[in-house]
Amino acid sequence: MSSATVSKVLNGRSDVAAGTRARVEASLERHRYRRRARRAAGVGQIDLVFHEFGSDWALEIIRGVEAITAAEQLNVVLTQLDGAHRPPPSWLDTVIARRPLGVVLVMCNLTGQQRQRLRRQAIPVVVIDTDSASAASVPTVGSNNWNGGLLATRHLLELGHRRIAIISGPQGVLCARARTAGFRCAHEEFGVPVDPCLVRSGTFHLDAGYRQGIELLSGPDRPTAIFAGSDLQAMGVLRAARQLGLDVPADLSVVGYDNLPVSAWIGPALTTVNQPLRDMAGTATQMLLDLARGVALPTSRIDLVAELVVRESTAPPRRP
Repeated sequence: MSSATVSKVLNGRSDVAAGTRARVEASLERHRYRRRARRAAGVGQIDLVFHEFGSDWALEIIRGVEAITAAEQLNVVLTQLDGAHRPPPSWLDTVIARRPLGVVLVMCNLTGQQRQRLRRQAIPVVVIDTDSASAASVPTVGSNNWNGGLLATRHLLELGHRRIAIISGPQGVLCARARTAGFRCAHEEFGVPVDPCLVRSGTFHLDAGYRQGIELLSGPDRPTAIFAGSDLQAMGVLRAARQLGLDVPADLSVVGYDNLPVSAWIGPALTTVNQPLRDMAGTATQMLLDLARGVALPTSRIDLVAELVVRESTAPPRRP
């Protein structure tokens, strides 16, 4: 194998056959080759990659990242994956050619081969709110989703609700499963069984909350409260309730998740779980810059605290 081919692989060139690249990288791994740092942090740019954006949720992440990068005089390159949770090979070639200081991934992750290629280029990666357990070896920042689900459901149970529905996020997304686990744990704590018919899932978008809200609230034995997996879902539920002539919170209590700025301004103001999105983004960005400077991280996983914010969309259930 020629030194020119090895050089192409080390420099991230795309004009190398996949099989050849794999053999070179396997050889480098066996010999524990590590590329020297390219440059000091503080000059250049970082890549911020979303599985999708276009909502206030993404804007909160961007603001948190920019709070750190502005102080460091760094540029931010935004990429969105049209809902995919893995970037395509073409993205990796572009990133390596651009040589950023590092990559922040939001609700998406990399394959082992992709992580290895970036590691060869000394391009660190940090994940915000990972979507799968495959990110265990990658520095990750999230919030305590299990506790958030527990707090939201416990609040409704303390108000006296006993038929509580949950509209979770996609079943394959780790944070959605954790919130549902907290929902179930709160029921166990109060000795209240969970009705399987009241456990739903969907995307974190408005339309999912609306569709599931219509289905849940149209039946004869409807829930008296709904815990939605996001503020956007909760807004969809509020629309469904209005369409069906239900008053919130007199007929139905609704709890969201995220505490987006708009949640305090809608009518009624939304009770929600505050997910510290800006702090999560800022923490992830600082971790990335530390890695780019060669500073070892004290931990590879940070979970920030989720807190319940009580507003006007929850109340005790109407008496029969």
